Amino acid sequence: MDQIQHKYVEANGTRLHVAEIGTGPSVVMFLHGFPEIWYSWRHQMIAFANAGYRAIAPDYRGYGLSDPPIERQNTSRVDFATDLVALLDVLNIPKVFLVGKDFGSRIAFLIALLQPKRVSGVVTLGMAFLPPRPPTHHDGLPEGFYISRWKEPGRAEADFSRFDAKTVVRNIYILFSRSEIPIARENQEIMDMVDSSTPLPPWFTEEDLAAYGALYENSGFQTALQVPYR
Repeated sequence: MDQIQHKYVEANGTRLHVAEIGTGPSVVMFLHGFPEIWYSWRHQMIAFANAGYRAIAPDYRGYGLSDPPIERQNTSRVDFATDLVALLDVLNIPKVFLVGKDFGSRIAFLIALLQPKRVSGVVTLGMAFLPPRPPTHHDGLPEGFYISRWKEPGRAEADFSRFDAKTVVRNIYILFSRSEIPIARENQEIMDMVDSSTPLPPWFTEEDLAAYGALYENSGFQTALQVPYR
């Protein structure tokens, strides 16, 4: 992973952290979800670079090593999409393949809709295309479902603040790797659904957890709760 280079780029008035590898004429931009970060794409980036592509993976504003937004409570997916188009301008990339996971898929779709001439293709994981509109997919979800809890301003912040960032990420990955849908009881918080003795999923190492923990320790979770959950 040492061959992946890192830089900071001023784009749309925000300093964004960008991981990059490869020098091919075709560019692939990887867009993470939550609780992912640029690091989530490290293996794919190296594979694409070895196949002759230039691979880049930014941290969104307020995530990882990128600067936080000035008005965090007003930050939206449109801001993320606008930042990334500006990033392409600064890096002198006229056209790009977009690969998105989780809500990163929504960002990829939005860029393709707003700037179709800048997009060579879109690949998404974990989320199908939905036309831009006021969110309604949260309606009818159980009160104890993590999305219902995290969209409530202040509740997740209070829940997460009892732990360090590494423990929060650990608990989320354990919850998300289970076969059953995580639904908390009425007086139970999401973080309390994971026992401290529960092992990590076999595909997620302690080294990975340390990397994620350090990145979210830097950024905090405020922007990550605003976008995509609010």
